[in-house]
Amino acid sequence: MAWWYNRKEEIQTFATVEAALLKINVDDLKKYVALVDKKAPLLRKGDLVALCASHLAGDNLQKLWSRLSEIQQAAVAEVAHGPDTLFRTERFAAKYGQVPKTKEKSDNHYSHNTKPTLLAFFLYGNIMPDDLKVRLKAFVALPQETRLESVAEFPAVVELQGWKYDYNTGKRVLATKEVTAEQWATERDAAQDLLAVLRLVDAGKVALSEKTLRPSEAVQKAVAQVLRSGDFYDPAEEADKGKYDQTVGYMKAFAWPIILHNGKLAEVSGKKQALSKAGRAALGKPPHETIKALWERWLKNRTFDEMNRVEDIKGQTGKGKSGMTGKEGRRAVIQDALKDCPVGAWVALQNFSRYMQAASYDFEVTRDPWSLYLCESGYGNLGDNGSAWNILQERYIGALLFEYAATLGLLDVAYIRPEGARHDYENMWGADNLSFLSRYDGLLYFSLNPLGAYCLGLTKTYTPPAVAIRSTLTVLPSLKVTVTGEPLETGEEMLLSNYAEKLTERDWHLSVAKTMEAVESSHDINELRAFLEARDDQSLPETVESFIRNAQDKTRFLKDKGAAFVLDCGAAETAEKIAANPSLKRHCLRAGDTHLVVYETSEKQFRQMLYALGYCWPRK
Repeated sequence: MAWWYNRKEEIQTFATVEAALLKINVDDLKKYVALVDKKAPLLRKGDLVALCASHLAGDNLQKLWSRLSEIQQAAVAEVAHGPDTLFRTERFAAKYGQVPKTKEKSDNHYSHNTKPTLLAFFLYGNIMPDDLKVRLKAFVALPQETRLESVAEFPAVVELQGWKYDYNTGKRVLATKEVTAEQWATERDAAQDLLAVLRLVDAGKVALSEKTLRPSEAVQKAVAQVLRSGDFYDPAEEADKGKYDQTVGYMKAFAWPIILHNGKLAEVSGKKQALSKAGRAALGKPPHETIKALWERWLKNRTFDEMNRVEDIKGQTGKGKSGMTGKEGRRAVIQDALKDCPVGAWVALQNFSRYMQAASYDFEVTRDPWSLYLCESGYGNLGDNGSAWNILQERYIGALLFEYAATLGLLDVAYIRPEGARHDYENMWGADNLSFLSRYDGLLYFSLNPLGAYCLGLTKTYTPPAVAIRSTLTVLPSLKVTVTGEPLETGEEMLLSNYAEKLTERDWHLSVAKTMEAVESSHDINELRAFLEARDDQSLPETVESFIRNAQDKTRFLKDKGAAFVLDCGAAETAEKIAANPSLKRHCLRAGDTHLVVYETSEKQFRQMLYALGYCWPRK
């Protein structure tokens, strides 16, 4: 029998109290006896075991239980009513904030010996004997319910502490500074960002690396320029950083191209991305429906690992790649925990992380933390000093929630810059020059909003918030469109440029040629009508309505029937003979006197039927 459990939690248990006590040496058993009967004579091991066991049976058991402290009783209750006989210290610490000890130092200050506490009678190497669990469950009350702490309002000002060198005293001193947290409501932005980035893809300005399927810095910059409120962090704040300094970089602008590609709204076309059929359809759909579908697809994504964005944890794509766990499994666990969050309340990221541990929302980032490291692989690894939940799992939670869930508008966020925001990694080997472990270290609180509740399936319907339109237009009968309010945003300008020529900074003119080109590319002309109507207080002039109706009508005249071959029959008689044949005429059309048109889809059948007439169609 052993006092440990493996990663699959195949626990080696003790069937009886006596079996557990027999594992303890005589000297330690005497220490156990001293806790319950100081006058007991020094006996043989079998007698010591029997004496200790007698205090864990009958009325003695409840008496011994009553002598435990409140936190010790909580530990016993968790195991007595738990799924097995193991006391999980990390889970208990996450729920109660502390862990009671089964051993403590000897009273002799100079001794390294330890002595058992009363809790040691109930837990043996964190294992509770099977028969003891049955007896305790009969009278021990259920443990307290696991609760997720939330607040109606988060503290806007955060106090940060950090060490700095005092040149006057020549010593390090603890310095404190106050930082104001930034709050970001994401619902409105996500709805408009989705459409803006789709239009940017349609304009051929978005590409992903063929090898990594990630956007370049230039692409991220282009995406950031069309985002309604910009990115979470302003790159200008990092302009003075050196070549080797850590940078936060783009987050929303990094995530959007990957999200659209994973959601099959954008597809690779040459070296650029282009809108797929579903991507074009998304331009005319309510954004929240598309966002829900994108989130659901993201949960199942197997190609991109959010943990890779914590670049200072190295080895993930090298030796440690085979040990990384399935991304879809991690996301599923986090989503289940998110469903426990009250809609509209603020939850601290670290409280959410502790709640996941306490409520058994378990997942692993890697099965082999010894292959992951900071700075240098040869001088320490995460298996030695950094495989704790807060280093790996909590950083992964932050990445998923901040860069992807918040970008899609599911969560409102409150955050500060990551530099100096957390100190839990600083004692790890190789962390000396790091001002943060992940770009997500500044995430303090998040709030599940109505869009998030809808995307997580907590509500069946969703009513989008009213979007504040910043720019206003005057639409004239001459088909001229003038910007009368604030300048058009980049995404708005991209939409209008599909249908109009830009004359000046504020003046546009609706163009038949551009409109036909847009409709030909599967744009819905109704998006132009909705765009103009939302920004002009007056009804659209009849000439503009007629312009839009004509564009709609003309799309019905010509239909693409697919690729075809043009065959030159040499003589009108030959063309007529083939075209009049009952079997062949279904697969071809006359084109002039001597030519036939054969659809590509009918090529095989047409060739075979030609043989029966004694003709062949030579292949090129």
